[in-house]
Amino acid sequence: MSRLPVKKTYKLYIGGSFPRSESGRTYEAEGQNVARASRKDVRDAVRVAGAAQPNWAAMTAYNRGQVLYRVAEMLEARTREFAELTGDEAEVHAAVDRFVWYAGWADKLAQVLGSANPVAGPYFNFTVPEPTGVVGVLVPDEPALLGLVSRLAPVLVGGNAAVVVASESRPLAAIELAEVLATSDVPGGVVNLLTGFRSELAPVLAAHMDVNALDVTGADGDVPELERLAADNVKRIVRGSVDVQSPWEIAGFLELKTVWHPMGL
Repeated sequence: MSRLPVKKTYKLYIGGSFPRSESGRTYEAEGQNVARASRKDVRDAVRVAGAAQPNWAAMTAYNRGQVLYRVAEMLEARTREFAELTGDEAEVHAAVDRFVWYAGWADKLAQVLGSANPVAGPYFNFTVPEPTGVVGVLVPDEPALLGLVSRLAPVLVGGNAAVVVASESRPLAAIELAEVLATSDVPGGVVNLLTGFRSELAPVLAAHMDVNALDVTGADGDVPELERLAADNVKRIVRGSVDVQSPWEIAGFLELKTVWHPMGL
């Protein structure tokens, strides 16, 4: 007996769940109907990211590295599926390797980016990196999977939570990666992924007072307006790269806190 295949429904990823857009809208991309997120979806994603971020940051750096390594393991297990989706198995391998590379930096950031500072007086003076908080990420269109991983992994490894606006023209790799995240050890709400029109969603993220930083790597020509909106709460603007893996890519999403402590006699 012949049967009809069960077609996949491409939804958003917010708070560890897969809701449809609250508006019920969709748009066509890569031959599929994909959820078109609304402004309310952005606000919902920021709210749950803000609630999840403190617990993620409170985990030990070593544990965060283990969690990200687990994401790499699960992505590796689905190499064939992602290769069919992206059309490039080498890109999938590069995305797995990038997760592994950044996972390895989790417990090394304090040593590399922090310092013990010489001072004139009976004090210890330390500089330590801390997460910025909730980070909005505008993903480049190309490469679809590696571009997403290259911008998301540096955000997560330092203890931030992310609200990601996926590639508008090639969102399917991001949605599939959300399924990997949902079945991994990444706590719900730490990564929230929205699909839709970048021109509609990016200004809402830039203006949101509870978003602490915005990665505009995939923002096309809208950066000056996004910078203007971000200035209202002195939001950090980060311009990154999909071709570079570096601890300085992580540092863009960290604050450096200096602590003074009196010396014991």
